[in-house]
Amino acid sequence: MNTDDEVVHAADALTAWINGVADETKKLSKDVASLVERNLAGKSKVGKTVLVGLDEVARAFLVANSFAVGAGTFFATESVEEGGRALEWWFRKNSGALERLVADRTPGSNRYYDYEKLPFFSTAATTGEQTVWGPYIDYLGFEDYVLTFTAPFSLHGHFAGVAGCDIRIKDLEPLIMPSLRAVSSDAALINASNRVILGNSGKYLVGERIRPGAPNQRQTPLDVPHLGLSLVYTK
Repeated sequence: MNTDDEVVHAADALTAWINGVADETKKLSKDVASLVERNLAGKSKVGKTVLVGLDEVARAFLVANSFAVGAGTFFATESVEEGGRALEWWFRKNSGALERLVADRTPGSNRYYDYEKLPFFSTAATTGEQTVWGPYIDYLGFEDYVLTFTAPFSLHGHFAGVAGCDIRIKDLEPLIMPSLRAVSSDAALINASNRVILGNSGKYLVGERIRPGAPNQRQTPLDVPHLGLSLVYTK
């Protein structure tokens, strides 16, 4: 098998797996929107009673999708009652137990978690489409490289937040590295900002930004709508 054939097979395998994650993320977003709409029962904003059951939705996602280490919902601040909880996010501890993320939402504090300015939220809010952000170091949770997949949802016809999941790069490695290693040359999965998500050699390091158009380097976009992912390889 020549390099071109190897790349086609690797790109197809990566596309299929990532589209599977995207489908699960969209389903999670729809499930969240349906539950919240039922719980609103005529209310205009999200309060404590509206959040009832969201923990079970996130926990069920994590049980069904072992690739994810975190899952849940982030609401737009304007959709939440004053003093209400704006996020419902659960993560898998090393022991396997599931625990709710507690984040500092106090403006001005040293660890203020202003998630509405982060790409996994802001991009979905702006485009109305699914997005993926990373790899980035998740200092609030795992202190490890993470990818965050999110899909937006609406309430009363207006954007209200995102639902999604976290995948650690070290958990992603055994799932997609076989496809990358099937390419006999140096190869990597990269994001829309040309940063390496995962590579099959020391040439492409996680988080490194590559230079498009470098000599002997080729790039194949993956057929995954809105995420801007590509397979890059040397030839």
